[in-house]
Amino acid sequence: MTLDARLGRRGLLAAGAALAAAPSLPRAAVAQAPAWPTQPVRMVVPFAAGGPTDIPARLFADEMSKALPHRIVVENRTGSGVVIGTDMVAKGPQDGSVILYTTVAHAVTRAMFPRLPFDPIADFTPVSLIGQVPVVLLVHPSFPANNIQEFIGVLRDNPGRYDYASSGNGGAVHLATELFLHKAGGLRANHIPFRGSSAAMPEVLSGRIPMIFDIAASALAYARSGELKALAISTKQRSPLAPSIPTFIEQGVAGYEAYTWHMVLVRSGTPQPVVDGIARSVAGVAAQPGVRGRLTELAMQLVPESTPQMATDYLRSEIAVWEPLVRAANIRAD
Repeated sequence: MTLDARLGRRGLLAAGAALAAAPSLPRAAVAQAPAWPTQPVRMVVPFAAGGPTDIPARLFADEMSKALPHRIVVENRTGSGVVIGTDMVAKGPQDGSVILYTTVAHAVTRAMFPRLPFDPIADFTPVSLIGQVPVVLLVHPSFPANNIQEFIGVLRDNPGRYDYASSGNGGAVHLATELFLHKAGGLRANHIPFRGSSAAMPEVLSGRIPMIFDIAASALAYARSGELKALAISTKQRSPLAPSIPTFIEQGVAGYEAYTWHMVLVRSGTPQPVVDGIARSVAGVAAQPGVRGRLTELAMQLVPESTPQMATDYLRSEIAVWEPLVRAANIRAD
């Protein structure tokens, strides 16, 4: 869901104005500010190295390091979905020296894992919502639908006949698909999870699995090449990256938006000056034209001037959306 829809346009403008009015610190002052821990900072990414979450995380870590007394070291800690890496931050120091860089997966852990060793709200302080990445519905060229209403008709007339691929159980692609099936009237299709989109895509390209809701960064390449048909994108309005692809909303699926998002968090109890210092560093990096250009290439819609309060409100709203869906769809951890 978009940030506008979560917080309201008025709240966004007020928060942005407040941040803009705050005095800025020069890079040297940030480096010497007592708000930052004196020891090296670790950024924990609970996803594999080289993936769509790791790439922007390393970009931010590298750029933030330039204004700090110590380099930020990225640690990829995978396992049990995002649980192992996230738990590492939840039980880490409360001084900002361990940062979590995560995604929408953080919003569903409590619903997916009955014995979760942390609470995604109580044990963390959100620092900054960096951006949102939409998904695109791709189908094999042989699939008998060329728009969303035709697609809905095929699934409605053939309940449970068709399979859909995903990048993993409970991931953004899986969640986006289940949300669509729900909003389109309770359609039925069979989930076939893979270990990442790269593993799933050969099955879709071959037609053995006819459809996938894929992250836009990779999906658009297949759409442009003509290897797969792109039926819709999950943004509120058409994306500048793919203006020829209509949205789900304009094709009659009211209120359907779905994103994976990127957020920076620290352990709860971290002093507010530290939280604010990290947030300002993230915002400074996100404002760099080179960084913005790279993130746009990754199909990320940046959130301008995010604040800790905005990130907190957004996380709570996302948990309120996704937890009921996960439980209703009976999505469980592998």
